[in-house]
Amino acid sequence: MGAEPHHSRSLINKIYAPMANEFPFATPLPSLRTNELQLVRCVLRMLQGFSSSLFSWDHTENRFRINSGVYVTHLSLKSLHSLLNQFIHAATCLQLVEITIKRIETALPRPPPTLKAFVTSASAWLKRLRNIALKEEVSTSNADGISTPTLLGFKNSLSSLCSGAEFLLLLVHEAIPDVYFEFGASVPAADLAVHVLDYLHKKLEEMCLVQGGEEEAYLMVLYMYVGSLLPYIEGLDSWLFDGILDDPSDEMFFFANKEVSVAEAEFWEKSYLIKKLQHGKLDTELSSTNYAGDSMSASNEKKETGMRGSISLSSTIKGKGQSIRDCPACPLFIKELAKSIVSAGKSLQLMRHVPNSLAVCSKGSSCKFGSTKSLNNGLPPSHRVAGLTLSEIFSVSLAGLIGHGDHVCKYFWQDDWHESVSVSSFVSNLNLNVEKSDNENLTAPPYLEKIWYKFLIDTLFQKGSAGLKPKYEDINSDNGDSAGNKVVKDELFLLRSCLRNPVVTVCRKTIGNNEDALKTLNLSRKFCLPSLNDEGLRKAIFGGESTPFSDSEGTNYTFGFQYDESKYTHLQDKRRLLEKLFPFPTILPSVQDDLPVSELLPFQRNSTLPSRVLHWVQNVDLRTTPLPLVIMQYCLTAYIQKQVDYIGVNMLLKLMNEWRLMDELAVLRAIYLLGSGDLLQHFSTVIFDKLDKRETWDDDFELNTILQESIRNSADCMLLSAPDSLVVSLTKNIVESNVNNFGINGLDMLKFTYKVPWPLELIANTEAIKKYNQVMRFLLKVKRAKFVLDKVRRWMWKGRGSTTNNKKRHWLVEQKLLHFVDAFHQYVMDRVYHSAWRELCEGMTVAKSLDEVIEAHEAYILSIQRQCFVVPDKLGALIASRVNIILGLALDFYTIQQTLKSGGAVSAIKTKCEMEVDRIEKQFDDCIAFLLRVLSFKLNVGHFPHLADLVTRINYNYFYMSANGN
Repeated sequence: MGAEPHHSRSLINKIYAPMANEFPFATPLPSLRTNELQLVRCVLRMLQGFSSSLFSWDHTENRFRINSGVYVTHLSLKSLHSLLNQFIHAATCLQLVEITIKRIETALPRPPPTLKAFVTSASAWLKRLRNIALKEEVSTSNADGISTPTLLGFKNSLSSLCSGAEFLLLLVHEAIPDVYFEFGASVPAADLAVHVLDYLHKKLEEMCLVQGGEEEAYLMVLYMYVGSLLPYIEGLDSWLFDGILDDPSDEMFFFANKEVSVAEAEFWEKSYLIKKLQHGKLDTELSSTNYAGDSMSASNEKKETGMRGSISLSSTIKGKGQSIRDCPACPLFIKELAKSIVSAGKSLQLMRHVPNSLAVCSKGSSCKFGSTKSLNNGLPPSHRVAGLTLSEIFSVSLAGLIGHGDHVCKYFWQDDWHESVSVSSFVSNLNLNVEKSDNENLTAPPYLEKIWYKFLIDTLFQKGSAGLKPKYEDINSDNGDSAGNKVVKDELFLLRSCLRNPVVTVCRKTIGNNEDALKTLNLSRKFCLPSLNDEGLRKAIFGGESTPFSDSEGTNYTFGFQYDESKYTHLQDKRRLLEKLFPFPTILPSVQDDLPVSELLPFQRNSTLPSRVLHWVQNVDLRTTPLPLVIMQYCLTAYIQKQVDYIGVNMLLKLMNEWRLMDELAVLRAIYLLGSGDLLQHFSTVIFDKLDKRETWDDDFELNTILQESIRNSADCMLLSAPDSLVVSLTKNIVESNVNNFGINGLDMLKFTYKVPWPLELIANTEAIKKYNQVMRFLLKVKRAKFVLDKVRRWMWKGRGSTTNNKKRHWLVEQKLLHFVDAFHQYVMDRVYHSAWRELCEGMTVAKSLDEVIEAHEAYILSIQRQCFVVPDKLGALIASRVNIILGLALDFYTIQQTLKSGGAVSAIKTKCEMEVDRIEKQFDDCIAFLLRVLSFKLNVGHFPHLADLVTRINYNYFYMSANGN
């Protein structure tokens, strides 16, 4: 038997040889054999999202797979799969990201702006990662053939792509809640925006402490966070600078209550309300929705991709408590400024709505319009920082912070920052500020070569030239070619940024290189086409002899001009309109890959500069990885706070100087705190006499007649802008139950209404007037008690000749009552009328916004309520009950003296009166003892210092209490 010829065999043949000798079909098919170069090229195409002859996308399991039976001669199947698994996993991650992006982009209705911006950012980063594989594929195609690319070599060069693909899928998977795919449009847009932005904010916090070589992950999160923030910042910009809530998707953290207009008293409280998170209806028991496809199970997917399960929309907040509906739908980066932001926009609307004619000098005081810097119609766009929008300022500041570590905001923090509106003045101010900060170096300032400065200057000059609108009307002038050529040359500069036709902007280089052909390309010269003789065509279609159409209906102008003058003029107007809309419709832009939007379109507000900065961020070499809190502070919230403060200052100037707020509050003080000496003196005297005589006084007309007479006869009548601005009425439900009540509580039926001018009605609203009425009714009770005791003193003074024991005892009781009422009245006027007003003025001085003004006024009302013991709390009720009893005792004592004065000769009446005096004295002593115990309690005095003042006045010279407190 002859020896078999020896042939060199490959590794794969040696492995399969034992089986092939017995089972011929086990030998690998030669058609499935490939080389490593082909394998590398297919891997690169797979990373770009394409299937090939070696790799295909498995729609059942949603992953890339290597085709069955593919092998190479120098590697075992296990070794081959071990090398390919990393690339297959990365390609699968990128493909899953693409599927998720397409699913959201094609969803109906369209996703809200923040989610759409996040998806756009993810798509841009997906393209960036796939471009790495594209460049590698190009390099392999252009190889000289000497060196052969290997999978092992690409494993190192593509490691950043593989890790970035897995991290990108993690971001997309966790940032987009599963419930969005399940419920779609029913998920509130505000909740989605909060979820996306807060997730990226927290993720950036986790990534800020990255180690060397891991900056790519931080940069990815930063890019997606900034891109997702831009729509939200644009909404804040229109609200803070224009006072317009531009939020058609309802994703801002506040919403407009359309039932309340700006001219209503409830405008400030109810016109714009902060939203609450609606996570309560998205419970965790909802089934987890597969973000990539319904067929692939969640467990398999996690196993394949190596990721934890997606978080639900509700789980982001539920960990901190169950009161989810109480959380505002506000992102983390502006949660502390939420209330101030809402107030700033409402202030702009208020200042724009209130006409200057309402700012009338009243109350006899002088106006100071000339000394104010108030705004007549809110804040026009010219009051921006050099005309930049909030998103543009954010973009420039971000470029300075992450590119060079510069805090660009310090250049905008001057007091006159809103006045730097022109390009030249702003640049000169910027140069001056930098030179001052770098006064040791007399050389060129270092910022000139920094990228943020280039972005800023380029944007400022583009904004300066954007206002130069090209005039196309004269381009088609028929006055001569020389004039037309001159117009064309003059317009060439303007055509570099054509706002009306983006095609011109894209093709400006082509137009600049072909100036001679510019006129011929214009629509106006090519609008009227030459005449077309269609007689032959008509005969061929309809027949030569039997055509129903006459020759005059042809288009060759054989029988004259077919249009009358009006139709011709109308045609010319249409031509000019088309010419303005489409100046050069015959030019088509050349195809340019990877061209940023800022280079493709003319300069656009809120898009050109941010798109350029985002494009720069994708490839920036990070020097620092700042916290998101630092980024927000120096790039966004600093400018928001500055604008809020600026609006607040102008709002306060209007309140204090034009709308005369303190004058109106002084009128309320004079009326409701009985500050005027005689404004209501006649009215109160008449009412007290009616109560004493037990006459009916439940007629509103009669009461207002007495009130108007009291105002006219008062020296302080000039306080009121009109006599009928103060009206008194009776509370009907109290009148019915107390129709015969002539005691100390009879005055509770009175209700005084003062019409506050509309802009100030936002502060002194109806609820505040109700509280003023509570204080006033209490003060009237004190005044009535003092009034009757003064009458008693006069009666007793007239009968001082008799010095019986009963008279002396009556004198002592009367002095006790009068001392308490006088001391209490003096305490009330000192604390309520003077001290509380001084505290109000101090609060108004330090206020920075209308909200703080309202808070200061509410604190003022609460203070006078507490000091008059009309606040519905336990301590106030205890003190008020004893004070009302003592005031009632004063009326009872007055009634006794009135009885003795009129019919005191009868012994039975005298005896009964003496018994009543005993009761009054005993009850008074009990009330005083109780009040001194309560008012002297250390805990009460510690919380309410005004109680110590009341004790000092009541217990003057320790009359009722010893020095040791007994």
